[in-house]
Amino acid sequence: MRIRTESERRAVLTIKSEIVRSAGEYLRSKGFVEILPVLLSPVTDPLHHETYDGAVDFYGVPYQLMKSMIFHKQIALRTLPKIFCFAPNVRMEPAERASAGRYLAEFVQLDLEVRDASRDDIMAVGEGLVVAILSAVRESCAEELTVLEREIAVPSVPFERVSYADAAARFGEPFDDALSTTLVGPAWVVDFPRRIREFYDREDPERPEVLLDMDLMYPEGYGEALSGGEREYELARIHDRLDRDSIPKAKFERYLEEVERGVPRSAGFGIGIERLTRYIAGLDRIEEARLFPKTPGDTNAI
Repeated sequence: MRIRTESERRAVLTIKSEIVRSAGEYLRSKGFVEILPVLLSPVTDPLHHETYDGAVDFYGVPYQLMKSMIFHKQIALRTLPKIFCFAPNVRMEPAERASAGRYLAEFVQLDLEVRDASRDDIMAVGEGLVVAILSAVRESCAEELTVLEREIAVPSVPFERVSYADAAARFGEPFDDALSTTLVGPAWVVDFPRRIREFYDREDPERPEVLLDMDLMYPEGYGEALSGGEREYELARIHDRLDRDSIPKAKFERYLEEVERGVPRSAGFGIGIERLTRYIAGLDRIEEARLFPKTPGDTNAI
């Protein structure tokens, strides 16, 4: 739906507040500890698609606005075994992406990471989290859902799994929208090829060029919900990935120094709060999921 009234906007923001509250409550009940977000750093997620770096002169040293806290999550696991964070992200993507209705230049991601976890472990966390949030919103926000004329179903677990190869063979690449429109509930896409993902996604030792990662897809054409998987944590393997992907190591010097000191094996994911709000509220466009939205290419935002 398209938001046209203040009562509808209030309903959306109330639902968003319940998403944040219930997510934190669920994760704490599972032993997670909340950490505070990092906003500036000499290293951030390189991403595997075009973005403009938000560069900041930090006392004469170039720092960046955070695109995601992936590296900081790994390092934080030295201290805490299970962490989560509501992390603001700035991703200034090409202006033409705004037409898709699901990209924001500024958004919040619920990031979590678990020490010594496998992909299956973290997928189970994701399923439990999504079910808990949907259940909480349906119970606590019945009035708001009525205002938005939206009914939500709480899916059963485990969610369906689809391999990247099977989805690509069926729909071509990219397939997110086409696959999402066929789903009746959330579903996982697993086993992405190395060529389309970042160097920190762990390559399966038994299947070269296949990554131990996953995306969760919403039904009804709402596209990607979350992205994550197992992480590379061994310095030699990370150097090898950087070499194979032709990525300059100097750009990640501080991160490589931390890996040399030691980071634990881990798995985790990030789930966009605005995308989740858009799905639950049944919104046409993602900018309707937050106050003061900034979409790619928009220079008139406040």
